[in-house]
Amino acid sequence: MLKHYKFIAILCFIAISFPKEANAWGFWGHMRINRQAIFSLPPEIIGFYKTNIEYITEHAVDPDKRRYAIDGEAPRHFIDLDHFCVHPCADFPRKWNDAVDTYSEDTLQAYGIVPWHIEVMLRRLTRAFKEKNVQGILKNSTEIGHYISDSHVPLHTTVNYNGQLTNQKGIHGFWESRLPELFHEDYDFFVGKAEYIPNTLDFIWDNILNAHSQVEDVLSFEKELDKTFPSDQKFSYETRNELTIRTYSREYSAAYHDMMKGMVEEQMRLSMKHTADIWYTCWVNAGRPDMQDVKFEEVEIEEEKIKEGTVKSREHAKTGNDIFD
Repeated sequence: MLKHYKFIAILCFIAISFPKEANAWGFWGHMRINRQAIFSLPPEIIGFYKTNIEYITEHAVDPDKRRYAIDGEAPRHFIDLDHFCVHPCADFPRKWNDAVDTYSEDTLQAYGIVPWHIEVMLRRLTRAFKEKNVQGILKNSTEIGHYISDSHVPLHTTVNYNGQLTNQKGIHGFWESRLPELFHEDYDFFVGKAEYIPNTLDFIWDNILNAHSQVEDVLSFEKELDKTFPSDQKFSYETRNELTIRTYSREYSAAYHDMMKGMVEEQMRLSMKHTADIWYTCWVNAGRPDMQDVKFEEVEIEEEKIKEGTVKSREHAKTGNDIFD
């Protein structure tokens, strides 16, 4: 168990140092978002999800674990919109084939494909519900929650993803991991009931554009704070699971958090609500299958099957075929 926590601590350090390759919201954040989303579901399906709540929580970080091992996984977590357009990006093509025709598939892969991969996952989850495939429902529910959450992080929508272009290197992990871990106890995570989404394409893009609209504030607020905050108090050292790490001080974190006036909390809340919305929408689109007939027990998917499915999904994401079949 000790080795397990050391491993997580090391990954958190990597997330601060190499954020483009790291996990949005941090391990804690992704687990909390998936777990909390379950409580927004309607009676018809909440029983199934609650029975498997530990699986859906613990495996929320599987896509991030694959980023270092599976070629083609990383672009599924972000889209650098400002490489292509200026907000609100009214003329940017929303559909995969249109975007490929305009920019080429290689370019899209280089600058991120998260909106289109969410569509891929949405179709897989709908299919799993239709087939009452327990393993498929769990795996795809867990992973689509991860990608939806990623799409709500402002710094996952910009080429300046870590402030490296504005001398703010480290802001990525600061915003999405350090702040929620410090201040989540004051957040309100009761986000209301899941709702059916009639147009999932518009829904996905509206969420991404909303996140992208906040990039300027995320960067400018920290830039402003850095100019006025005592430089010797900006960072501190903390010991976590026998590792000493350099991180943003609690005082600096609190000042930055206050400047954003609830932005981090709101984006976490939206991640939870929209994850539940998509789960519910997939179930409805599958014909509202009776989940009482599905075997209620925690299902552990063999690691080898996960790996095989990942390789297959990479091929679909790169061709876009799974969006239209």
